[in-house]
Amino acid sequence: MLIDFTDQVVVVSGAGRGIGRSIAERFTTENATVVALDLAFPEPLPGDAIGIACDVTDPDSVAAAISQVTSTFGRIDVLINNAGINVEGNVEDLDPQRWRACFDVNVFGVFLLSQAVIPLMKEAGRGRIINAASFAAIIPSVGAAAYGASKAAVVQFTRVLASELGPWGITVNAYAPGMIPTAMNGFADLPESGQRRLLDTLSLRRWGRPEDVADLLCFLASDGAGYITGALIDVSGGKFATQLPSRAYEGASGAN
Repeated sequence: MLIDFTDQVVVVSGAGRGIGRSIAERFTTENATVVALDLAFPEPLPGDAIGIACDVTDPDSVAAAISQVTSTFGRIDVLINNAGINVEGNVEDLDPQRWRACFDVNVFGVFLLSQAVIPLMKEAGRGRIINAASFAAIIPSVGAAAYGASKAAVVQFTRVLASELGPWGITVNAYAPGMIPTAMNGFADLPESGQRRLLDTLSLRRWGRPEDVADLLCFLASDGAGYITGALIDVSGGKFATQLPSRAYEGASGAN
């Protein structure tokens, strides 16, 4: 299947660095016109991507950014709500402001940007909204109640919005990355024993790559995914597909 986004406008939030930047880069290679949203852009954006400063938790900032995209290009074909933050801490000790900040970015930001692009997509009679959930929405971690709860909220928001927008041919899906080393999670900086313990939970025993996520999003944004909506798609390398996936690797090693 040939995936080509020529003449399509793709908006990616949280695209200044990390996974978001890789997503923006991938869509530029597929000929999309990419608009990257973030608070700041510490590195040059890939290809011909256009950067717009935007605070996804501020309704005025979101409205201004989407208005700028609309006035410049007259359309938005794909919205990828990638912006997110991680907040850790046991519930008993967690600062309420940190809890609120997690939901403001991870949930309220998804709501604001989605709400802002809906009229344009309805008018076009098509569109793709793709929201960043997390494997934490499937199985959360101790000490990460705020993050897990916020990502679970994104999944339910996605399902409702998918049904609300179905009559206009707009699909809405969520994706659940697993363990992709970033500055936010520090997986790659763990001692070898810590990395081994985490990798042992994966059916495909390697760290995820931003490209793994970008591949999925290109498909979900394409015409080939026109009958997929309201879905949460796991892109975690088969994390906890079974209770002890590491046993397969132990068996394979013994067979060799």
